[in-house]
Amino acid sequence: MSDTRIFEGKTTNEAIEKGLKELRVSKNDVEIKVVESEEKRSFFDILAPRVVKIEMKLKESGEDKKKHIENKEEINIDVKTLEVAKERVQEFLNKFLKLTIGKDIKYSCEIKENSISISINEKQADFLIGYRGETLNSMQTILNAVAVRETNEKVRVELDVLDYREKRKKSLEELAEKIAKSVIRTRKSITLEPMTPYERKIIHTKLQDNNKVKTVSIGEGLHRKIVVSLK
Repeated sequence: MSDTRIFEGKTTNEAIEKGLKELRVSKNDVEIKVVESEEKRSFFDILAPRVVKIEMKLKESGEDKKKHIENKEEINIDVKTLEVAKERVQEFLNKFLKLTIGKDIKYSCEIKENSISISINEKQADFLIGYRGETLNSMQTILNAVAVRETNEKVRVELDVLDYREKRKKSLEELAEKIAKSVIRTRKSITLEPMTPYERKIIHTKLQDNNKVKTVSIGEGLHRKIVVSLK
């Protein structure tokens, strides 16, 4: 499902310009819907700051273009670069695990479709998961930084510990179904807690074929979250 963003401004045009600038697209690449207009202001709001909210969603053509660019960048990553990045990541991870756990532990590290996939299934490494995968995501960010050190190539590292990501995916899919049923039953929208882009994508994907509810992402950065509402 397309990712939808909410933008604000003193006027509709200001909100639209802000959205186009942040998304780095033209007006032809997006669908725009006014969510809250200055025309709806009441007498008691006359002294309050004027705010217009618009909903902006990338059209299919815009998304396809973005995916094409991303795929093109991935194809340009040669095998030698990936091998060097893999060795660098393994060297760092070996030292880190030896320092934190006190001994060498086994893990798999493979090159898969222009990325480096690491899977650790040793119980001693469960501390790398953290609360709802926060430590796992942070560690993955560090490994990504290690992988691209001294190179301009966008090598991606995917880290998993004790199959946490698959378990988390299943849990989020079950949550999505439960929330959708609640929204349909109560006819009231539900806002979920802030999630990572990876987790939001799972929710969006799970509900994209539901003909009764829709999902949109709101907020910025670490506070970005999903709203599930009736279509």
